[in-house]
Amino acid sequence: MPSPSTPAAAVQRQLDAYNARDLDGLLAIYADDAELFEHPAKLLARGTAELRQRFGLRFQESNLHATLVNRIVCGATVIDHERVTRTFPEGPGEIEVIMIYEVQDGRIARAWTIPGAKKLLG
Repeated sequence: MPSPSTPAAAVQRQLDAYNARDLDGLLAIYADDAELFEHPAKLLARGTAELRQRFGLRFQESNLHATLVNRIVCGATVIDHERVTRTFPEGPGEIEVIMIYEVQDGRIARAWTIPGAKKLLG
């Protein structure tokens, strides 16, 4: 179990808040000026207001859940391989995602997503 102040602990709190659809709890783990990118450099959201809008929309999906497949920690960088169940415009499904988090002072400063292929269910 990682220490509560480690980068891995911050990322785990983020994952737990995501799965609980705890928007305020999730945003508290991100720095006020945090940036979210689609790897390598497509900016998806910057700052609390844009992150709130992005995650708020996602949290409306009743089947939303991210399962951690594997985690790698190297200093302040945490890399998660996740399997995410969610509702796509085409219907419910799953997607494998690589998330890269840069943690500074116990909060996520920058994050990058690398989406895999989505698989529709049913």
